Amino acid sequence: MSLKPTQLSRYLIAVASSVLVSGCATWSSGEVTNVRPTSHEVKQVLLERVLLTDGDISDRPYTVLGDISVTVNKTTLFHADPTKEMVNKKLKEEAAKLGADAVTHVRYGTVGISMMSWGRLDGKGRAVQFKR
Repeated sequence: MSLKPTQLSRYLIAVASSVLVSGCATWSSGEVTNVRPTSHEVKQVLLERVLLTDGDISDRPYTVLGDISVTVNKTTLFHADPTKEMVNKKLKEEAAKLGADAVTHVRYGTVGISMMSWGRLDGKGRAVQFKR
């Protein structure tokens, strides 16, 4: 079976379109550093209960669990740029894994394009657990 030139060009356009549209997703990554060794079990924390603040918490004693660094990427040109809300959600997820009650000293990078994504936004903070 041979394709005519017009059929071949339509076929190639269809394949190229499928490849372009197939990568329609965002992805993110996270990292925790300077984690204090703990001998107790990590408690389950609900994401809604994790507090985020750009400053320090001075009215409650706490233990530092570690520094958190996350990145939210957009995979294709057609997605919206990553937002602070997306980064906040990712910070809360990483903090909850550690059993943290809050993330202090939250800071954000700038939205930019990298080799692996059409846009990215970084976020950092310090996971802390309140003393009971």
